[in-house]
Amino acid sequence: MTMPGSAVDLLALTAAVPFAMVGGHAFLKGIVGVAAALRLPRFLVATTLAAFATSSPELTVSTMAALSGKPEIGLGDALGSNVVNTALILGIVLLSGPVVARFGELRRDFAVAAAVPILTMVLVSDGTFSRIDGAILITIFLTWLVAVSRQALDHRRHIQLDPTAASPWVSLAYSAAGLACLVVAGYLFVSGATGIAAALDLDPYVIGATLVAIGTSMPELVSTLLSRRQGHDDVGLGVILGSNLFNGLAIVGLATSIHPATPPVGEVALTLAFGLVAVLLIVPRRGGIPAYCGPVLLACYVAYVFVTYAS
Repeated sequence: MTMPGSAVDLLALTAAVPFAMVGGHAFLKGIVGVAAALRLPRFLVATTLAAFATSSPELTVSTMAALSGKPEIGLGDALGSNVVNTALILGIVLLSGPVVARFGELRRDFAVAAAVPILTMVLVSDGTFSRIDGAILITIFLTWLVAVSRQALDHRRHIQLDPTAASPWVSLAYSAAGLACLVVAGYLFVSGATGIAAALDLDPYVIGATLVAIGTSMPELVSTLLSRRQGHDDVGLGVILGSNLFNGLAIVGLATSIHPATPPVGEVALTLAFGLVAVLLIVPRRGGIPAYCGPVLLACYVAYVFVTYAS
């Protein structure tokens, strides 16, 4: 007997949960181990290695969508995931208390994260996202990556190796296994959510910017929540910031370099505006991100979803 489509979609959503939990624990353990083994700050490893790894679902969705001639879905996914990361995920985290962070150490990353939505709006204001636009975003991403790499090398010169640290290869194996489970969880969520959305006849960009974005952000969601639970706020915040930069610069740049996009400018502007507001809300002050920003961020995300579907 064949199961109806709706039942299969709901089953996929349910199956995503155990994969997410198991994968999140293994991935976080691996990232903390890699930072110790390589004598690097956990925040730097989270902003680069961990963030790029957790953004692999967005990379896959956006690349495949561009190759199939439908870059709007990938564009909506990448930009919508940034709103999910900052507004929904950090909003949930902040409900349990403030996040410790020093603005002086994060000034560069926050400046780039705030500038990217503005630049993206300028690039797409003519109604198209060309290959030249994509090349501009990729160039900015590589420049940021070089700056982070220099910071990492400078840090290593002043830190001694912890003799109790696990082998980097063991830590990488944990990270890889955990990420694989998180990707499976994200795939199951995307499959179930998009099946339900398609049955409701929703716009492709809207599907990408909301339901697909939540599914592909599941690695960030799980790793950030577990980081808070285990006292590694720097890892969680690093994953969020790095993932946003990877999504907004590298993934959008790559997708539009493969296939130029003609997205609905109004809907893109809404996504970028909410993403920018969320970034500004999480700028650290007085040693951290205050807990009262949590409900504000969640209200921002609810408003984003409502306005996106209403438009």
